[in-house]
Amino acid sequence: MGADDFFSHTSALVLRGAPTPRDWDQAIHISGIRPRNPVRTRGVVSHRFAPREAAFTVRGGLRVENPVRAWVQASAQLSDLDLIVAADFLVARRRRIATIEELRIEAARMRRPRLQGLIDRVRDGAESAKETELRIRLVDGGLPEPDLARELFTSSGTFVARLDQAYPRYRVAVEFDGRQHAEDMVQFQRDADRWRAIGDEGWHLVRILNHHLEPDPSVALDIVRRALLRAGWRP
Repeated sequence: MGADDFFSHTSALVLRGAPTPRDWDQAIHISGIRPRNPVRTRGVVSHRFAPREAAFTVRGGLRVENPVRAWVQASAQLSDLDLIVAADFLVARRRRIATIEELRIEAARMRRPRLQGLIDRVRDGAESAKETELRIRLVDGGLPEPDLARELFTSSGTFVARLDQAYPRYRVAVEFDGRQHAEDMVQFQRDADRWRAIGDEGWHLVRILNHHLEPDPSVALDIVRRALLRAGWRP
């Protein structure tokens, strides 16, 4: 790499910690500013940009493109869903790598009209790629859009739980359960107590597992739809 070359596109997003795209080809994206020709070799995709103020930062000794620019650049490689997943990661309140407005401004600056509709679907509150995917699948399947990261309290004001996705009107909560603590008995016991506490407040907690989303996401959609119908929702 030249002294001013930098990691860009999907490579920059991954280096920022964004979820790895599905079917990612793992090619390394390197960019430079014209007239510079970045390195060309097997496994590397090179890009040249018109002269513009540099926006990369150095992370762990690597020059990495600004995350907002990288997200817009990656629209050439990623699906709509993967772009929303990456954007949810960037704007999540606990990391705040970027803002929705910054994404919108950069998409307009780089003349990517396709992205404006996707940005309308980006939300602050998703904590994982699967949470985002689940939300998009539910809404695309005709269900109401859930509230994200809703905090549940008892009538006396005691904190009960933070609900990943919630339908307050119907007192239905939806969570993706990755079972990352399946072998951790202490954590499993805490989770079980939490599930019971949510139920004690009159909420129905719907737990979606990976096999409900893959290979057929309509399974998850049907589970949540039935829970909402039982709670009084009408299409």
